[in-house]
Amino acid sequence: MRLSDRAQVIKQLVQWRINWNRRDLDFLPPGLDPERFLNARAAVGLVADGSTVVSCGLAANARCSIFYWALRERFETDGHPAGLTWISVGAQGGRGRVPGTVEELALPGLITRYISGHVETARALLRMAQADQLELHLLPQGEMTHVIEAQGEGRDWVRSRTGVHTFLDPRCGRGSPVSRGENLITVAGDELEFRLPRIDVAIINAPYADPAGNIYFRHAATLTESLEAARAANFNGGVVLVSVADVIDPAPSEVSIPAHQVDAIVVNPHNEQTGGIPQRKYWPLFTAGSSGDATVGVQKLRFANDVLGYTPARGPAEQAVARLGAQVFTRAVPRGATVNLGVGYGEELVRVLCEQGLHRDVTFTTETGVYGGVPAPGIYFGAAVHPQRLKSSAWMFRHYQEHLDATILGFLEVDSAGNVNGSERGDRITDLVGPGGLPTIVAAARTIIFIGGWMSGARWRVERGHMKLVQPGVPKFVERVRTVTFSARAALEAGKRVFYVTHAGVLRLQDSGLVLEAAMPGLDVERDILGTAGARVRVEHSQVPRVDASVVSGHGYSLAWPATGEKVRE
Repeated sequence: MRLSDRAQVIKQLVQWRINWNRRDLDFLPPGLDPERFLNARAAVGLVADGSTVVSCGLAANARCSIFYWALRERFETDGHPAGLTWISVGAQGGRGRVPGTVEELALPGLITRYISGHVETARALLRMAQADQLELHLLPQGEMTHVIEAQGEGRDWVRSRTGVHTFLDPRCGRGSPVSRGENLITVAGDELEFRLPRIDVAIINAPYADPAGNIYFRHAATLTESLEAARAANFNGGVVLVSVADVIDPAPSEVSIPAHQVDAIVVNPHNEQTGGIPQRKYWPLFTAGSSGDATVGVQKLRFANDVLGYTPARGPAEQAVARLGAQVFTRAVPRGATVNLGVGYGEELVRVLCEQGLHRDVTFTTETGVYGGVPAPGIYFGAAVHPQRLKSSAWMFRHYQEHLDATILGFLEVDSAGNVNGSERGDRITDLVGPGGLPTIVAAARTIIFIGGWMSGARWRVERGHMKLVQPGVPKFVERVRTVTFSARAALEAGKRVFYVTHAGVLRLQDSGLVLEAAMPGLDVERDILGTAGARVRVEHSQVPRVDASVVSGHGYSLAWPATGEKVRE
């Protein structure tokens, strides 16, 4: 990466940090239709007490900041709107550090029910739920997007086998409520039925509007559930509020949301394309159909994440895990596959594939609806570098049902049966992460690769192509997971292939549970692997195969698709 590019990234991030709290709730450009274009204060006046609101966007992508700020100010000033039910499909918080997120709404009485797929970043709302000031519900992201889509057609539920045998299943888990409230998940034969309350208000961040009020997603980084949310609110007789960065000349063939579906438009010059990138100075590499060297683009984003300190540092041992994951991937997943990628170690695995030039041979996707390109890391998760096209989240989850060949996901815990906890770090509500898209994704994928640390807090050292355990930590492989987010039983019944890649080596799910397929060189199987696992791990051979030393050291490491690797299906 060139020095000038580094300087440009640093400058832009510094400007963002200085200005990230800037807002003008009275801003309204002159000459626009006063019935359609409003300032932020006036726009949120359309939100009535007791409304069910859905806010669109994921992580740093397309944040609805101006509406969060305006709603907070209105509630602090006159106590309205009160008693809102708030729906956010993906993560929309700022971990208590970044302003202009859904955490702005963490005021007792403003929101009384919060429904989401991923809650880890919404820490202020979790604290409210912990204090019993908020009714909290967790649902899988895929089913949430499909219910939102269904509401645009007059139905408030969907049925699927997603979540069967997990905490979402009322027969063996709590369903949607975390502590109290009506269950939004019920049993329907061998499936589960997922519901959402009727959406009254859709809040959307889009790049542009034209003077007639048509909305455009040209130069956007993601679409998420924006299109479906607008249709749902319209069908339900509610309102659609859209924040745009600018007003452009009409382009009828590019309209994403027609003017008749929009009730109020707020022009906010500070709208972001994604974290730290103003929409008015958008980065082309995030836009559909853009071209360029994806590896260079990923390097740029990794540098930005390093500057922000957002992503954890990955040492030599962690890089070895990423190389091992990439090796498992190329052996288990054929060339031409459609692949979903989660956050964490999976991003490092993709970096290795990029370095080896193999990223061009598969189609990467994310649950935001981004199709093709290379998934963006860290704070930019949900977007991609040079994506082929942008679709909605509902479209992508439906596409997964037929076409998802593989997924690469992280984990918090794995147990002796192969079940995975990906949603709870501890016993408190404030320890919740949420299931995210995992339940929907694993229900669709043929091959599932979980990748992460063997233990929490352990110290590892790479030495002459060998992995050395310097100091054990807290086991992540346990006898029984705290909560089941991924059901090994359901995966086995569906004939899926499941791998677990860690510092210890590669494990695979079989009918008997976890089997150690290959161990990292330098580790004593009895002492360093079986002896540090709380889970029961089987060893099928007297001599466990060893991972090649090049995977650990990186020297001489190379990847290639098997000669017979072809596309799994169209």
